[in-house]
Amino acid sequence: MSDARNLLRHTLATLAYRGGKAIRNAPAAFADYGAPDSSRTPAKILAHIGDLMDWGLSMATGERKWNDSVPLEWEKECERFFGAMKRFDDYFGVGCAAPGAD
Repeated sequence: MSDARNLLRHTLATLAYRGGKAIRNAPAAFADYGAPDSSRTPAKILAHIGDLMDWGLSMATGERKWNDSVPLEWEKECERFFGAMKRFDDYFGVGCAAPGAD
């Protein structure tokens, strides 16, 4: 595997690990924390990260497809976050960090 792929996979694993620590055990009400009218809520940020991972995979596969997703229910958005990371990482090889990994 090339150094570039290894770096990308390491970056994805780091993002999954750090993102997982930030959202682990967060209550559903956390999704709307902050000032929803003037800034991105945690749910909007997580949806955007999911969109970025989907876009990155589409770029890697030559599709170049962007979606601007409406945030899902918090638990579903968290699942989407890890699913998008895993799909992107699977494209490059072995699966990325699982949601419960410390």
